[in-house]
Amino acid sequence: MNLINKKTNFTISILAPILLLILASAAPVVTTTEKQVIHLGFIPLTDCAPLVMAKELGLFEKYGVNVEISKEASWANVRDKILTGELDGAHCLFSMPFSVYTGVGGKEGSEMRIAMVLNNNGQAITLSKDFCGKVGFKQINKIAPVVGAKLKAEKEVTFAMTFPGGTHDIWLRYWLAAARVNQKAVKIITIPPPQMVANMKVGNMDGYCVGEPWNGVAVKQGVGFTEISSQDIWKHHPEKALVVNKQFSESRREDLKNVMKAVMEACKWLDSRANRKKAAEIIGKAPYVNAPADVIEARLMGDYNLGCDQGTEIYTDNYMLFHRNGETNFPRKSHAIWFMSQYVRFDYLKEAPDYKAIADKIILQDLYKEVAASMKIKIPEDDMKPFSIDLDKAKFDPTNPSDYLKTVALTNQ
Repeated sequence: MNLINKKTNFTISILAPILLLILASAAPVVTTTEKQVIHLGFIPLTDCAPLVMAKELGLFEKYGVNVEISKEASWANVRDKILTGELDGAHCLFSMPFSVYTGVGGKEGSEMRIAMVLNNNGQAITLSKDFCGKVGFKQINKIAPVVGAKLKAEKEVTFAMTFPGGTHDIWLRYWLAAARVNQKAVKIITIPPPQMVANMKVGNMDGYCVGEPWNGVAVKQGVGFTEISSQDIWKHHPEKALVVNKQFSESRREDLKNVMKAVMEACKWLDSRANRKKAAEIIGKAPYVNAPADVIEARLMGDYNLGCDQGTEIYTDNYMLFHRNGETNFPRKSHAIWFMSQYVRFDYLKEAPDYKAIADKIILQDLYKEVAASMKIKIPEDDMKPFSIDLDKAKFDPTNPSDYLKTVALTNQ
């Protein structure tokens, strides 16, 4: 009996390695990149197009990365998922990482990284139909008297934006300040982008700042009109960015570079006007923005039906742009410093943050330069140089934000 057991054990010990070799040779060879899915999120807005089109056009596959994209409910949801690593990255407000890091829109010191900018322009401020005939397109000097009258009659005037310290928040506050509306006299609330029109329809707000297509949709549904576009506030401003999880940017650098290449190619494709009708049809579908393709297409083409019997505004060189020969996609530290200076201006921060150190920490400018060079895309040389904001002609020197803050209202006038 012992002899039989010994023979059996001996046979197994000989055959086991052979069987393992056979099984191993039969198994498919899978690379690390193929194994590890990259999860990218987006909010239902027209400017999620670079991620959506990179997926739809097969560009992620072209550059060898396995990417899944998911629709998210709100910017706060995007923030939380990037910080925990549930998302490797997302279509995100350019200023969100600075808002979160400084404690304006999250836990102070929490790091998200900016890999590249996705678009310029293409946001707007929509006012309810109550303002029709009282305030017209870009009639900023008429805002304060109308708001004052509404405050006297109704006791409360409410405006909405999408995230504290986010781009929409700053466009709204900048517009109110230029219009000489005291921001402490009005109520400013946070609403996710796709919910703006429905909330205005039931009277929850008097105006809002958001990205397209939700300004165009308000016009189509007759619940509001476009008072000003964000490109009228600051032509070619940074808007959305590809924002990534810190660990992902450090541990999977090559994968991130390939994601950026795919998104960059999608941005170039989107800047061809001949492609915009197709883009509007795709991103308008339910899994993405879930909005009328004709509204998306019109504003993508710079054709703005303003609503409230104001006619149409045609933008020829400053509608939503995604590449601009690389000018759009370069993440500028000077722009980061400008947004953080607005946090001081509008009392989000009581003291100036370490502007340059935070911009250096969050913006992956060296990584962007590597990607751009590999794709033979010109790298702009204007970072950290002074620039002006179109709405009020305020000049901003990123090397001296404290002097800028002395020239603008520190609160609201």
